Amino acid sequence: MNDFLSALEERVLVCDGAMGTMLYSKGVFISRCFDELNLSNPQLVREVHADYIKTGVDIIETNTFGANITKLMSHGLADQARDINLQGARIARDAANARPGGTSGHKVFVAGAIGPLGIRIEPWGKMSIDEARTIFRGQAQALIDGGVDFFILETFFDLNEVHAAIRGIQDVSDLPLVVQMSVEDDGNSPEGTPPEVFAKRLDEWGAEVVGLNCSVGPQAMLDAIERLATVTSKKLSAQPNAGKPRSIEGRNIYLCSPEYMASYAKKFVQHGVRIVGGCCGTTPEHIRAIRAAVQGHGLQGMRGSQSVRSVEPTAISDPRPLETKSRLGAKLARKEFIKIVEMIPPVGHDYTAAIEKAKYLEAHHVDAVNVPDARRSSARMSAISLAILLERSTEIESLAQYTCRDKNLLGMQADLLGAYALGLRNLLLTTGDPQQMGDYIDATAVFHVDSIGLTNMVQRLNQGIDVGGKSIGMPTGFVVGVLANPGTINNDAEELNRFQYKVQAGAEFALTPPVFDVGVLERLLRRIEHYKIPTIMGILPLPNFKTAEFMHYEVPGCSVPEHILRRMRSAEAESLDRARAEGIAVAREILHAVRTMVQGVQIHGPFEQYETALEVLS
Repeated sequence: MNDFLSALEERVLVCDGAMGTMLYSKGVFISRCFDELNLSNPQLVREVHADYIKTGVDIIETNTFGANITKLMSHGLADQARDINLQGARIARDAANARPGGTSGHKVFVAGAIGPLGIRIEPWGKMSIDEARTIFRGQAQALIDGGVDFFILETFFDLNEVHAAIRGIQDVSDLPLVVQMSVEDDGNSPEGTPPEVFAKRLDEWGAEVVGLNCSVGPQAMLDAIERLATVTSKKLSAQPNAGKPRSIEGRNIYLCSPEYMASYAKKFVQHGVRIVGGCCGTTPEHIRAIRAAVQGHGLQGMRGSQSVRSVEPTAISDPRPLETKSRLGAKLARKEFIKIVEMIPPVGHDYTAAIEKAKYLEAHHVDAVNVPDARRSSARMSAISLAILLERSTEIESLAQYTCRDKNLLGMQADLLGAYALGLRNLLLTTGDPQQMGDYIDATAVFHVDSIGLTNMVQRLNQGIDVGGKSIGMPTGFVVGVLANPGTINNDAEELNRFQYKVQAGAEFALTPPVFDVGVLERLLRRIEHYKIPTIMGILPLPNFKTAEFMHYEVPGCSVPEHILRRMRSAEAESLDRARAEGIAVAREILHAVRTMVQGVQIHGPFEQYETALEVLS
């Protein structure tokens, strides 16, 4: 049996504490790549390992938590990933061999530390699981070559990502795996996955030790450990933070004393924990106190043969048929030609004018109003809010554009669950544009996921489960639309792949931005026809030549044919009224040309002139 696994059978093992906290205390700036110090200042890293070994730990972790290609890329160090990991393992190995340590003078084990990639992977992000697996495989191989005894995967919160990490390591090694997830104060992962769910998955995937680290202090972690212990028979580990950080004079200070941490170390052991240590904010003083608290602690009082509760898998429902979700969904399913008009949310909270305009469009047989995301950092009402108000105050259906720009995944999930409860049924899911201008120039974006990840999330809600894999009870019934830009998809294989991923994620129709070249649309439709989802085309009646020029030269993926530019230039030379009439004529011609090619059109009313939109549709 592996020496590490044999030691686990015999006694409680004490792991070291925070590497980053110690490096920071030694004068390394927080913005620095701590992992790179393995190459530029190995003696400093060796000193931290030595400080922990002096406390009598059984395990030290390599300084490689963030030493994967994606995280190193942000520091311009991706090409040094192997060297950083290899050297990190060698430094730790040398430190462990330099002197005896452990709770009884036993061997000091070296754990190869591996953390998350720092970017989202499928189904939430662009990186595939196979790509992530390859990155983790490379990091693991370098750590093996450097001489680690086993691996610690820590601070993960996405089950898909930690599974990719486990598989990547297993591709090149059969060394033991300690896999630790991060939890919040409620005991669930930051994505809402409960310990009862992720513990079973980690158990099935081959973790020898299942545990928790980071994010919370000892008290909240103990509650989560108790839940873990009921669903897995694997050994457990716990490495809490030294409490929640408090900002004091611009520095994050962790306030849990060594004595407090040690008192909880005893409680962890009483609940079956075999590896105990610390994460952010813990120092050699904390670890020394923890070691003293558990020193000589055998396996008495541990959970032993306690029965493990089985966990029933979450029931996943089939999404409702499109025709039952909304009137718009029913028309899409019946292949009716759909007429949509765009309505920009108002500035401020007064929506009276918007209601009147919607009733005006309803009286002229418009099928739905699309409420786009506010494009500038100004005080406009959110698209979802106006869409719900339109649903409640008029008979016309609304289609709300929802973007990934402003909230993280859980925030978006909360928004959409609330919107569904309030009556919203139709969504257009987009990644969104960065907020870089407008009234509030300091407004920032989030982009936690892109539109593919957002579509996956809505599809899960339509199946009755949340992003953490838990049941939400009754499934939602959103109609899911996505953008398809002919100008980018026709010329970019990656964009075509992204469209494919959106359809696979659950998209039920596609909407294009304004198109002026019918040939461009035809090429798009040929490239996506096998996906078998309806396409609604955007049409913008050009109000003047200036707008035509702007659309052609300054809007990515948009092209205005030369003959239309000439017509608009010539008409404007006569008068602005003549230019407006010519823009409507061009839009009508485009509508006539595509009438049998698409399942509907969306008219963008220039400057919120809804009469213009109706003139095109007439």
